[in-house]
Amino acid sequence: MSRKIADYYQGILRQLGSESIILDLVNLPDDFTVSALYANTGKNEAFNNLKSLLEQTDKFVFIVPEYNGSYPGVLKAFIDGLPYPNSFSNKKAALVGLSSNMQGATIALSHLNDVFSYLGMNTLAMRVKLGQIRAHYSDNVISNALYKELLEIQAGQIIHF
Repeated sequence: MSRKIADYYQGILRQLGSESIILDLVNLPDDFTVSALYANTGKNEAFNNLKSLLEQTDKFVFIVPEYNGSYPGVLKAFIDGLPYPNSFSNKKAALVGLSSNMQGATIALSHLNDVFSYLGMNTLAMRVKLGQIRAHYSDNVISNALYKELLEIQAGQIIHF
């Protein structure tokens, strides 16, 4: 669902006249935690390519699924593999949470916001929480009018942030 919502959000950004790219963590090398981090920093070309995309960007939209009450470990591992403190310092982010429950990844977004605050990233106050997302999304259409409106408002905010 994260990629589907990322594609949907990218469509909103495009309608607002803002181009974007999607950095999908599914493209991380399977072994990146041992081949690209810590003692192996800089040695994994595939990881370096994703890191390079991130380094060239100063605004982000994180589409974050809830996983075991927080955000996925692969996202934390990716963040941990980036150069500290400059990867996110003074950059800007919007946060969108997805969940199959009613909460829309509220706790996950809070945890991630804490990490970004520590790293010096500025996050929009408006966090979009898409609870029970599978019931409200089908064939690149979000059927929940409030969800659509919140995503559109937030997209406008991140463009002007």
